[in-house]
Amino acid sequence: MWPRIGDLRTLALGTPGELRTTLNTLVLSGVKTATAGRLAEYAEENEELEQVGERLALVDDDDALTGVVEITGVEVVRFGDVPWDFARAEGEGDRSIEEWRTGHAAYWARLGTPVDEDTPIVCLRLRLVSGGEGGVATGDLGT
Repeated sequence: MWPRIGDLRTLALGTPGELRTTLNTLVLSGVKTATAGRLAEYAEENEELEQVGERLALVDDDDALTGVVEITGVEVVRFGDVPWDFARAEGEGDRSIEEWRTGHAAYWARLGTPVDEDTPIVCLRLRLVSGGEGGVATGDLGT
């Protein structure tokens, strides 16, 4: 299971270090409004898919709360069918869907979990509820 902070599941983007810091900064600045993961990760971690309206605790490398996001969309699609509007919403600077696919395939391959065109991918849309410059208020932790 993924760690929890209060009643919230955590959202740990990317891998610890520079990548996670960069991705968190993109979320906290409102640039990153989507993220993708392999469906198999949910089974491996005994987790259910997120639900629209669910809030997640965005965490840093130390699993400390850096913000709260709300899920605004959940869709499972084949890796080869991830649409460009979703990839662009990830806010990571990809200039085309091909560039997004190449980068994400390389990322998952580095983790030892390669993907192909048919790999089911969970596409999450999200919005920042709290965090960033104003910090995170304790009252924001409720779901």
